Amino acid sequence: MTKKRALISVSDKTGIVDFAKKLLELDFEIISTGGTYKALEEAGVPVIGISEVTNFPEILEGRVKTLHPNIHGGLLAKLGDENHAKQIADLNIKPINLVCVNLYPFKQTIEKPDVTVDEAIENIDIGGPSMLRSAAKNHQYVTVVVDPADYATVIEEFSTEGNTTFATRQKLAAKVFRHTAAYDALIAEYMTELTGEELPEKLTVTYELKQALRYGENPHQKAAFYQKPLGSKFSIANATQLHGKELSYNNINDAATALQIVAEFDEPAAVAIKHMNPCGVGTGSTIFDAYVKAFEADPVSIFGGIVALNREVDKATAEKLHEIFLEIIIAPSFSEEALEILKAKKNIRLLTVPFDEIDEKELRYTSIEGGMLVQDYDRHTLEHANVTVPTKRQPTEEEWQALKFGWKVVKHVKSNAIVVNGKDQTFGVGAGQTNRVGAANIALEQAGEKATGAVLASDAFFPFNDTVETAAKAGITAIIQPGGSIRDEDSIKLADEYGITMVFTGVRHFKH
Repeated sequence: MTKKRALISVSDKTGIVDFAKKLLELDFEIISTGGTYKALEEAGVPVIGISEVTNFPEILEGRVKTLHPNIHGGLLAKLGDENHAKQIADLNIKPINLVCVNLYPFKQTIEKPDVTVDEAIENIDIGGPSMLRSAAKNHQYVTVVVDPADYATVIEEFSTEGNTTFATRQKLAAKVFRHTAAYDALIAEYMTELTGEELPEKLTVTYELKQALRYGENPHQKAAFYQKPLGSKFSIANATQLHGKELSYNNINDAATALQIVAEFDEPAAVAIKHMNPCGVGTGSTIFDAYVKAFEADPVSIFGGIVALNREVDKATAEKLHEIFLEIIIAPSFSEEALEILKAKKNIRLLTVPFDEIDEKELRYTSIEGGMLVQDYDRHTLEHANVTVPTKRQPTEEEWQALKFGWKVVKHVKSNAIVVNGKDQTFGVGAGQTNRVGAANIALEQAGEKATGAVLASDAFFPFNDTVETAAKAGITAIIQPGGSIRDEDSIKLADEYGITMVFTGVRHFKH
């Protein structure tokens, strides 16, 4: 009886020697290449070199070794087809029953900070994907393995059944096509960035399963969390969880929003989030001061919320955080004393994120039914804006500080968005309203007496002067907004009548 043949060529050699030895016990003969051949030979595994099969030497520094009819004919032959069987017999091509291949480490190569283009290009695998695709296409007859996690299943089925089941071969083939598609997507992304193309004619992105989630936004929705292989390290996907139960779908969304807001500030800052909107933002000379201001901004809404801080959590801050129920606390680090205090609550999630690893090139993807929207993250700041003051009165120094603070926060509030604030604390947030004056009413009502002498930030221009009127009656002294309405003059005139100073940024910050 003709022996079965296995072709093994792997970059990740985890478990490969044991796998090969078990195949030998199952009466396989093993073909291999390059480093895998050497590793198997050194482990005492009898192995056939690829050149013995192709009758052709490896050439071009190993770039060409498996691209040969003796390999791909053995992989693609339909063994149940008489014509195929006759052709390979006439050409003295032996069938290959099992392929175990994983690819050159392209991802690991381009992750290196000093990688050259030449080095990246040399780590684009050609023969490996070709063998995998051939074997996966012919999975009716060929078992193809790309993941060491599947070695045990393959060995078990060959041991008990003499072959893998069709269902297993089909699943393994599907995994192969996902694997090669992801591999090619990384290469495509790298080459696209290399050539400077921003919106290519085809968008190829890949994500890896980070964790299955219990459910989505609601218990009846299935969900999972996927991670971009080379995505920003300043992200929830790359966070280290120090304590607490698993993150939920809503936790992840809220935590991502919290990170985006707290990253706006260089000084110590704290942000409290509920339902992807800030309910309290504060800055201070210490992280304790910042958190106290964020808490006091809205001590009702923060309950059950998520807090992000841009400094290490110390003992005093931890004691304050411990006073209420919070879902998640995110920070660059926690002191040992802080961890001891916060871990007293079994379920609270404590996450650390590297705040010095923000990726300015990261894109934002939003799925819609049947499509995908892609855009840059909104990283525009007042430093980029063409700021003008169209009113008679100029802002005071304290008002400038408050206006800059409000402008950092309002761009992260769902539109229509209004924020009422002082120079280091939010007082009221009006989010997601269908008209701007409605958002202003919510923010001003929440601010209450604190609105007197405060500033108001709006993510988009005022279509009418009613927001200025409402703000003035509540005691607002300064407003920051993009400007650009055909009725700007109405708002400017009314602001002048009330002695309000108004700043135009020329930039809109819609967030949907």
